[in-house]
Amino acid sequence: MFRHIASNAITLLIVAMTMAGGIIAWGTAQMRAPGPIAEDVVFEVKAGDRFQAVSERLEEVGLISSGTIFRIAARNSGDDEKLKFGEYKVPAYSSMEEVLALITSGRALAYQVTVPEGLTSWQVIQLLKEEPLLVDDWDQQEPPEGSLAPDTYSISKGDAISSLVRRMTLAQHKNLTEAWELRAEGLPLKSPDEALTLASIVEKETGIAEERGIVASVFINRLNRGMKLQTDPTVIYGITKGKGVLGRGLYLSELRNKTEYNTYVIEGLPPTPIANPGKAAIQAVLNPSESNFVFFVADGTGGHAFAETINEHNKNVRNWRKIEAERRKKKADN
Repeated sequence: MFRHIASNAITLLIVAMTMAGGIIAWGTAQMRAPGPIAEDVVFEVKAGDRFQAVSERLEEVGLISSGTIFRIAARNSGDDEKLKFGEYKVPAYSSMEEVLALITSGRALAYQVTVPEGLTSWQVIQLLKEEPLLVDDWDQQEPPEGSLAPDTYSISKGDAISSLVRRMTLAQHKNLTEAWELRAEGLPLKSPDEALTLASIVEKETGIAEERGIVASVFINRLNRGMKLQTDPTVIYGITKGKGVLGRGLYLSELRNKTEYNTYVIEGLPPTPIANPGKAAIQAVLNPSESNFVFFVADGTGGHAFAETINEHNKNVRNWRKIEAERRKKKADN
C-alpha cells in the first residue's frame, strides 16, 4: 500500500512539475511575443509611480497584453524594484519583455534646454521656471552671479531645476578651472574669481565671437595701465542687480554716481560678475588677443571700432553718432 501511495505521489509531483514547467514556458512565450501596438508610442512613468499602477496603465493603453503576466515576470526577475521615471518611446510591436527592459533602463527620452550666454543668474532661474518639462523645486536665492555655465543641456521630463542648476555650476567650475590653468602670463588678474568677473563684462559688451579676444585685450590693457574700465553694462547691473532689463539708456547722473559697480568711477573690477559668461568669454579673458587698443565703440554693423589713442577713438565716436542720427532720421521719415 505504501508503495502504491508513493507511486501516486511521485506521479502527481511529476504532473505538477510538468504543468508548472508548461505554465512557465507559456508565460515566457507571452512575454517574448510581439506586442499589439502597430506604431511607436510615448509612455510616461511618473515620479512616485508604483509598479502595479504602471503595469495597469500599460495594459489600458494596449502596450502589453496582460498586466498580471507582466507583474509576475517582473517580480521573478526583480525588475519590479528597478522602475525609472521619465518618458519612454516604445517601438511598435515591442514585446512585454522589451517594454519591461525599457522602463527599467532609465533610457528616457531626452529633450534640450538652451541657456544663452550673458544672462544673469536671476534670469537663468526664470528661464528654467518657464520650462514645462522641468519640475520647479527652486525655493532659494539665485546662485552666485557668474557661477552657471551657459550651454544647451539635455534633460528628461520631470528633471528638477535644482538638479540642472548643480550641473550648470559644476560645468562652470570646470570651464573656469581649466582656463585658469592655461592662462597667459602677465595678466592683471589675481584669481579665477577676477577672471570670471572680467569675462562677464566681455560677454555683455559683445555678442560677436570673433571680437571677444580683442574686447578682452582692451580691458586687460586698461587694467595694466591703471585706467578705469568705463563700461556701461556694469553700471546697469548696479541699478538692476541683475533682475530684469533696464529698458532705457543710462542717465548722466547714473554714470557719475559712485557705486561699487560704476566702473566710470571706481578703480579696477566690480566686486562680482555681472552675468554668466560662456566658456569662450572666459578663455578670451585668460588668453586675450595681442593689441594696444584701449578704446572701442559701436561701428553700426553690430561690431565695434577699436582705437589706441583718444583722437582715433573720438573719430570713431563721431562716426557712430552720425550713424545713429541717420537711423533716427530714417525712422522718423517712415
